[in-house]
Amino acid sequence: MSTTAAPVARAAGPAVGARGASPARGRRRGSRGNRPRGHGTRTLLGAVAVAVALVWAFPVYWMVNSALLSNVQLQSLTPTFTPFGGSLDNFTAVISGSSFLTALRVSLLVSLVTVAAALVLAFLSALAISRFRFRGRKSFIVAVLVVQMLPAEGLFIAQYKLVGSLNLLNTVLGVSIIYIAAVVPFTIWMLRGFVAGVPIELEEAAMVDGLGRTQAFLRITLPLLAPGLVASGVYAFLQAWNEFTVALVLMQTADMQTLPIWLRTFLQSSAARETDWGQVMAASTLIAVPVIVFFLLVQSRMTSGLVAGAVKG
Repeated sequence: MSTTAAPVARAAGPAVGARGASPARGRRRGSRGNRPRGHGTRTLLGAVAVAVALVWAFPVYWMVNSALLSNVQLQSLTPTFTPFGGSLDNFTAVISGSSFLTALRVSLLVSLVTVAAALVLAFLSALAISRFRFRGRKSFIVAVLVVQMLPAEGLFIAQYKLVGSLNLLNTVLGVSIIYIAAVVPFTIWMLRGFVAGVPIELEEAAMVDGLGRTQAFLRITLPLLAPGLVASGVYAFLQAWNEFTVALVLMQTADMQTLPIWLRTFLQSSAARETDWGQVMAASTLIAVPVIVFFLLVQSRMTSGLVAGAVKG
């Protein structure tokens, strides 16, 4: 009896194993079947991303395209979507104007002064908040937040009277002081996060190896904080470069206009002279393109610096 049951059991064994293996095969087949579906989803998301990017980039393309066309083409009822047959006459007219180089010089000076002063003040403040415990620390942090909540428009009268009392109206220093005060609070918060992300134990280890506190900070901590300084500098530069309302209030003479204020002069039309939209687009391109190129260059360096700092840490 037992001898006959054994072959039956052995014969049933492979059958049971085969049944047990079939769900795994089914799952493997199912997973293979899901791959095309996942690939199709990724393709659809990629197509949506490309469409969104094209919508975002179209205004920039239209600005550059219009800068290369004549006023006759721009005023035509049939839009011209390609710059074929265009010229650089609008750019030549804008650059050869007497006020473009002056406005460019003023904008560069204001932006560079704002970036330098904001980085120094914000960097020292971020170090003090992150590395030291002192009386009034929490009050200082709350004050920084409150300053960020104040609307800029509500401060125009006070800022104008302040700058006027210092005899700094229509000067680079006067408008730079206002820009620095507006940029520093947010820059402090940006740098505070970077400073808090660098362990103080790195400096202590360097001091154990024989370096002084200043040397340890300059050789160990400062290189790791370079990406944060670059990011904060980009933010301060863009804010100072593109600001319009404060410059409109404080810079009232023609020889002390920043580029956004200078661009407004192209939109002043009268019954005898219509707005030259080709030159408007050319001027807008001259203002925007250098900033975009600068931002892209600094962004690549900032990203590489972040990765290098993470590997070294």
